[in-house]
Amino acid sequence: MKQIIDNIEAFVLTGPDESRPHWVSHFIVPTANELLVKVKTKEGIEGFGICTVYADINPIINTIKSGFLEQIIGMDATSPEKIYDKIFGMTARKLSFKKKWSKETLIRISAAIDIACWDIIGKFSNLPLYKLFGGYRDQVPCYVTCAYYRDGKDNIELRDEIKMLVEQGHKGFKGKIGGLSLKEDMERMAIVKEIIGEDNDLMVDVNRAWDLKTAIQGAKELKSLNPRWLEEPVRWSDDRRELKLLSQQTDIPLSGGESEITIYGCRSILEEQAIQILQFDCTMFGGFSGGKKLSALCELNHVDIAPHHDCFIHAHIVAASPSGLIVESFTDPERDPLQAELFENPPKIKNGILYMNKEPGLGLKLSSDAVNKFGKKIN
Repeated sequence: MKQIIDNIEAFVLTGPDESRPHWVSHFIVPTANELLVKVKTKEGIEGFGICTVYADINPIINTIKSGFLEQIIGMDATSPEKIYDKIFGMTARKLSFKKKWSKETLIRISAAIDIACWDIIGKFSNLPLYKLFGGYRDQVPCYVTCAYYRDGKDNIELRDEIKMLVEQGHKGFKGKIGGLSLKEDMERMAIVKEIIGEDNDLMVDVNRAWDLKTAIQGAKELKSLNPRWLEEPVRWSDDRRELKLLSQQTDIPLSGGESEITIYGCRSILEEQAIQILQFDCTMFGGFSGGKKLSALCELNHVDIAPHHDCFIHAHIVAASPSGLIVESFTDPERDPLQAELFENPPKIKNGILYMNKEPGLGLKLSSDAVNKFGKKIN
């Protein structure tokens, strides 16, 4: 039985302006800058999906206002591969040029549509998506990202932040570096490690700030802290080759993938055999259809997956497969108000474990209050 799409609503989700923004090595991370789509079928099932945007979201708004969603109306939501193929194919069509629909915009929107379609499939099948995708387990490890740079933030404030997160029960902590000198950043990570203790995991994220020489030196200096992984350590310009060269200089596991624009970019990183952990983002490219393919590819190549961002979305991919390692969370509402408020029934996170909801599809119920608070409908 088909589920024919007859209505799609789109909303921009925007977090409040911060008086003290959260910085990584070289850019501000928005508290929220996302597209939410609600997809409804003639048969009465509704699903939702989200795409994450770190750049200007106006091109996505303009694409939707110029009639893009009409391309999806009438298609079968239970055929997400066909829908994804149609949208991706538009990146090479004259219509996109005429309409000023950029490749990146189409890929971002396709992620949200794909996730919504899979939500519908799960509800239609009466199964949670992690079961449909493979059902390897019903709980997944979860870590918290922390130690952002902020104006006026000193090491006393850093200590207070990490102590708060330890008290929340986390077992894994990912600290941000790359925005200060190696000496200063190593001092900051030493503080984090001191507070979390030897029994908890430290991960380190450079957000593509270092050149290769700095990355080699940084990996040497981090070794004494025994990090679980070193994330996106080198600059974007030649990162795949430099990741491979760095991997020959350190035994700290390397990770990356969130900054790729397509699943094919992630495939290329794997082909270099430079990383041990792939961090694709289903909400930025590929949706669940792309995430499932990358998860399988990683399993066949003995690479773990630790998807970037949106733990309640990505938990389905991580729980479904033996390649699933861990999900990323943001349990400080000031950093990520959407994780704190967007869902009425968020999965429970306790002592470093995320426990999957058993409801069908995504298993998540949108909070109308949060959508009204953060959202603006695209008309």
